[in-house]
Amino acid sequence: MAPRPLSPLVLALGGAAAVLGSVLFILWKVYFGGGRERRWDRGEAWWGAEAARLPEWDEWDPEDEENEEPALEELEQREVLVLGLDGSGKSTFLRVLSGKPPLEGHVPTWGFNSVRLPTKDFEVDLLEIGGSQNLRFYWKEFVNEVDVLVFVVDSADRLRLPWARQELHKLLDKDPDLPVIVVANKQDLSEAVSTVELQRELGLQAVDSQREVFLLAASIAPAGPGFEDPGTVHIWRLLLELLS
Repeated sequence: MAPRPLSPLVLALGGAAAVLGSVLFILWKVYFGGGRERRWDRGEAWWGAEAARLPEWDEWDPEDEENEEPALEELEQREVLVLGLDGSGKSTFLRVLSGKPPLEGHVPTWGFNSVRLPTKDFEVDLLEIGGSQNLRFYWKEFVNEVDVLVFVVDSADRLRLPWARQELHKLLDKDPDLPVIVVANKQDLSEAVSTVELQRELGLQAVDSQREVFLLAASIAPAGPGFEDPGTVHIWRLLLELLS
C-alpha cells in the first residue's frame, strides 16, 4: 500500500514537536547542566530477574532517620533517563515509583514527565521523554547527560519489537559507557514474549560483554489481580545500586 501524503495538520504537529524537542533540550541543559560524572565501577553484564548484592528494599526506613535527613539542597543529584516506544509503560513506571496509581487507559506523552525521588544519600531525578516518532529524534541528545538509562519495552507488542531494537541500539552506540536497564514490561499478558526471546529480539546477546546492560521482567500495571509481583521493586533496587 502506498503511503498517504501527510496532511497540513500532521505537518504542523510535526513542526511543533520539533520545536518542543529543542526547548526540552535547552531546559535539560539548564536544569542538569555540567555533564555527567561517572559514579560506578564497570562490571560484567548479567541477565535475569534479580541482581545479586543489591540492597534490601527495607534497608532504609525514612521514619527512622527523620531527624538525620539532610536538607534537600545538600543532597547530590542522580539523573535517570526513561525512554521507550509510545505505549510501552514509561509514564506508568514513573507514577508507580512516585506512589501514584496507574491511570486508566493509554495517554501518550507529548513532551516529557519528570519525577524526583529522595533517598538517604541522594535525590534521583527521572525524566521520561515521549516515545512518538517525532520525539525519538531527540533521545540521543540526552544520553550523555544522565547516569543511567531505563529503556521500557512492551513485551506483548511483537510487531514493534524491531523498532524498539533499532532505537535501543542507536542509544547504545551513542554512549558506550552508559549503564542500561531494559524493562520487559507487560509480562502478565498472555501474548507477551519471554525474557529469553526478548533478549534475542532486541539483539542484546550481541552487546559487548563488558557493557552494563540489564534485562528485568516486569508488569508495571498488571492487568489482572493475580499478578502479585509487578517488578518495580527490582528495578528500583538496581537503580539504587548503579547510582550509589
